[in-house]
Amino acid sequence: MNRLINYIKDTRGELKHVSWPTRKQSFVFTIVVIIISILTATFLGFFDYIFSLILQKFIL
Repeated sequence: MNRLINYIKDTRGELKHVSWPTRKQSFVFTIVVIIISILTATFLGFFDYIFSLILQKFIL
């Protein structure tokens, strides 16, 4: 039980050293992640469509 209490105290102490992002930074980072996800999905979807067309030409 003593180890658990020490662990919790150490964890709380370490969390005081963390540099938390501001609300604005969190918003901007979220937008960046969404945009990159959409671009990646579009990129992969485009190549999936192209490869599907190529494979259909060989199969038919």
